[in-house]
This record gives sequence, C-alpha cells and structure tokens, in this order.
Amino acid sequence: MKHVRVAVVGAGVVGLSTAVCIAEALPHCSVTLLAEKFSPDTTSDGAAGILWPVTLPDIPLERQRSWLKDSFDHLLAIAQSQHSPEAGVMLSSGWTIFKEVPANKKPHFSDLVIGFRNMTDNEMKRFPDHKFGHAFTTLKCECSSYLLWLEKRFRKAGGQVEKRKVNSLQELSNSYDIIVNCSGLGSKTLVGDSEVYPVRGQVLKVEAPWLKHFIRDGDGKTYIYPGIHSVTIGGTRQEDDWRLEVDKGDTQGILERCSQLEPSLSKAKVLSEWVGLRPSRKCPRVEREVVRLQGRSVPVVHNYGHGAWGVTLAWGTAQDALGLVRNASMK
Repeated sequence: MKHVRVAVVGAGVVGLSTAVCIAEALPHCSVTLLAEKFSPDTTSDGAAGILWPVTLPDIPLERQRSWLKDSFDHLLAIAQSQHSPEAGVMLSSGWTIFKEVPANKKPHFSDLVIGFRNMTDNEMKRFPDHKFGHAFTTLKCECSSYLLWLEKRFRKAGGQVEKRKVNSLQELSNSYDIIVNCSGLGSKTLVGDSEVYPVRGQVLKVEAPWLKHFIRDGDGKTYIYPGIHSVTIGGTRQEDDWRLEVDKGDTQGILERCSQLEPSLSKAKVLSEWVGLRPSRKCPRVEREVVRLQGRSVPVVHNYGHGAWGVTLAWGTAQDALGLVRNASMK
C-alpha cells in the first residue's frame, strides 16, 4: 500500500483525538500534528472537561448518538483502567436541575450515560427554585492531563508534532497528501467559514474537596463540576465576544449563582480564573471536500465547530474523520 502523508491542523481535544485515531488505525499513513498552541495553552485546557450530552439541531439523531456513545465508551475505558490518574479521566455523578419541567423528561441520551433516572421529590427539596431534575453518572477529563496523555499516545503510534502557525492550506499542499482541519475557531480564517463564531466562557477553579457531585442548571449557564484537583464552577456563554481578559463582574456572578445552588461554596478558596473562546457553529462540521492547492487536488477532512461540546464529541467525531481519511488514503 502506498505511503500517505497526513497533516492534522490543531492540537486541542478534537485535533489530538483525531490525530491519535488516524495514527493508530492507519499504519500506512505518517501523521504530523501542526499547531500554533499546544497544552497548556489551548482552549481545551481550561474547559470544564465534562462529557455532557447534547442535542444538535441539524445532525441526524443516530449520528449524534454514535458520536456520544463512541466518546463515552472511550473515556469510560480509560476511567476504568490503570491510565486513569495520568490521563485525568474519572467518573462523575450528580444532578442536572430544571426551573420548569422539560417537555421531554427522558432525553435521547438517557441510555448512553450510567444510571439515568429522574430525581425524587426528596432530592429536589435542596433546590427550592427548581421543579425537576435528572440524576446520572457521566465522565470528566482534566484536560491539561488528558491532552498530554493523548499527545504521548500519538507519539507512541509514530506521530510527529510540529509547533507552527498554519496561515493557509496552500502552505501544506506540497508536503502532505491529505489535510485534516481541526483548527476550531481558526477555521474562520483558515478555510473562510463565516459560520464559526466565538462563545466566550469564563470559569473559576476553587478548592472545595468536600464536594463530590456535579450540579448543573438545566439552562447550562450555572454549573459545579468537582474534579481530581479542584472544583470547576461557571460560567458564561457570551456569543461573538472575543474578550480574553477575566471579567470581575462575571467572576462575582459565577460565585453568587453557584453559591445559591451549593451554599458551602461561599467558604471555598478561588484558585484561578480562566477565559476561553469556544469554537462554536450551529453544528460541528465533519466532512470531506477536495480543494485545489497549488494546482493539485488535495482531500481536506474537516472536524471542527464543537462549541462547548469538545470533550463530549471529540472521540466520536474523530472516528468519523478517521473513516473519511481512510477512504481518501485508499484512492
């Protein structure tokens, strides 16, 4: 079989997951990961890192469920293995609570997470402003550990890593046979996708080792996610907001909202404040196109636009991207 040179652009959770999948599954491909920023400087590093089920508007439900299941099974296997501490992947149980009873009390993902059930009246008493809730177990990644672990796994599979800013796909056309675009928000300029936009997210990490269960408001704007070393609390969802500076007003709002759900947080020490821009799009773009570069037809596989669902969907969409690369590499 002919030797195929593959470039993966972007080293966040989606780019690294995709690079690992290709390097491990396709030995006839030599894979190079190209990115301007690597951990600990990626958007993924600051993410809460919880696998949180999502419903996307324009993606067939079976495809969404497949992405979610692939990601869940992948992370569950790590959480239950000896790699769990190094990879920073753990099981996380808790509650998502709603101010109004949702129209669909049993969402499509209820069979994909562990132990899904409706909360009892007794459990709801501690959340007097909320009328309904779900209890279940999901998974959480400490992304600063997980990204390093994935990079190590990628190198072990023979992958190469190069720190550089890719300004144009034209730069890559002579060196690579297939390009995989996982550039997130960078796709706005790299491939001219006007549908990509930032959603500013601000979170705090606090010291509250007594907290063991996640709590998430159904609107997704207020959440408490205990991790291995600290508890992540948030957040903000500010569309088309490019500010990367910490906003003290947002910090105060986060502390107040989270302390309403979990009063003991008023005693927690704030360890850090972080801002990141989620690479959002109405739906993630996972598809292949053929682009003319320097007079050559080059297959470009896109896998970006996951917004707040990077950890949730990364391994699933990486499997799809792998299939697209496999087909292109056979031609």
